Amino acid sequence: MSARGGGGRGGGFGPSALGTREHWDSVYERELQAFQEYGDMGEIWFGQESMARLIRWMQRHGIPLDASVLDIGTGNGVFLTELAKSGFTNITGIDYSASAIQLSEQIIEREGLSGITLKVEDFLNLSTELSGFHICIDKGTFDAISLNPENAAEKRKQYVKALSQVLQLKGYFLITSCNWTKEELLEEFGAGFELLEELPTPQFSFGGRSGNSVAALVFQKA
Repeated sequence: MSARGGGGRGGGFGPSALGTREHWDSVYERELQAFQEYGDMGEIWFGQESMARLIRWMQRHGIPLDASVLDIGTGNGVFLTELAKSGFTNITGIDYSASAIQLSEQIIEREGLSGITLKVEDFLNLSTELSGFHICIDKGTFDAISLNPENAAEKRKQYVKALSQVLQLKGYFLITSCNWTKEELLEEFGAGFELLEELPTPQFSFGGRSGNSVAALVFQKA
């Protein structure tokens, strides 16, 4: 899934279809059809363990089960179902793809879950009603925005502004990224957010060197 180039912040990413709404509409239209025909829920970004990692953090830090949680770019909504199965009752998922939200609705209905709100929303152009969330979660959405062919740097700034709008003071932001290192994410979210914790992620080894292919960080709104 990674489309990282060399160079880091401000110029390390080449434009990609992965950064466009048209691409994701096409992806979720296919996944919706597959679910309707075969019951296939589609891809889990970063895998099952990535969802478990975030839920374990929430449980370990005593996040109340009725805390308001926003999943930014919810896709097929599978993470929402995992949150609900873990007992969380005040969950919202947004995606700018109407097909993604339709797929999420059908998956959640099949699972018989409640306490989940779904909205077709572009996170960079939010309606004013979205605010006051205790926790915001991003698994790959900031990555996709970073690949947008049309002024990705400005869109990243819009993302940070939108995050500040929807997250309550002292609220938590949990981000998982395959395109950004810990140090780069600290630069991107340094204004208004403090790093609380780096979560353990799978490591890789190549040529005698080892490192993390995925960064998972917890920020708190200052």
